[in-house]
Amino acid sequence: MNIPGFLRIPLRVAYTLYALLIFLAMMVLVFPFVMLAALMGPLRGGNLILHGLRVWSAVWFRMVGIRHRNIYQYRPDPGRQYIFVLNHISYLDAAIAVESIRQPFRALGRHDLKRIPVFGWIYRVFVIMVDRGNKEDRARSLVDLRRALDHGISILIFPEGTFNETDQPLKSFYNGAFRIAIETQTPILPVVLLDAWDRMHHRHFFSLTPGPSRSVFMEPVPVEGLTLDDMETLKQRVYAMMEKTLTTAQQKG
Repeated sequence: MNIPGFLRIPLRVAYTLYALLIFLAMMVLVFPFVMLAALMGPLRGGNLILHGLRVWSAVWFRMVGIRHRNIYQYRPDPGRQYIFVLNHISYLDAAIAVESIRQPFRALGRHDLKRIPVFGWIYRVFVIMVDRGNKEDRARSLVDLRRALDHGISILIFPEGTFNETDQPLKSFYNGAFRIAIETQTPILPVVLLDAWDRMHHRHFFSLTPGPSRSVFMEPVPVEGLTLDDMETLKQRVYAMMEKTLTTAQQKG
């Protein structure tokens, strides 16, 4: 369907406002459930919140025309823990992660997002927050991540830390995910989000569009026997795997 140029911007604004209205309405509906689940503690309550967020993401995606599917080079074992590492390019990345990963996990996220009304309350209950500019806060977040792993819960980390604003498929990775993997001997499972930029990139709020969304689950990278001396090699190995998948997808269009 060819849309006249003069209509494209008004239609995109109207579509984004519609999607935002649905998003906020669903957040308000989910909020009481989140508060009740939070009373059950960070473990059981957090897992209940994750189930609620999965329902929310599935319904919201369908209502705004985003069609998500997982592509499995490796299908995660739901009874096993992983350090899931994902590329970070879009405001939708967190919602796509919830829709993609079908086992209990906790995410490491930016502390400033807790200030967002309604969403911030849900965020602070489910996400392990970190201020990367604060050394003590980074240390505390690592303790919280290890505690989650000790209770059979996987971890999700965006190793780029912030949105990739470079002209490369990935920006450089922080050490955190790889340090935790080695210290807890938990395998790393790379997940590449292929269409997040096209659905809503970070440069403009009104960039949201309907269409496909794909997550590629790659082969896990074992860390048995590795020490912190191997951290840089491990980081570069995972980086190369994810970069290759992104580059191949871009070449195919």
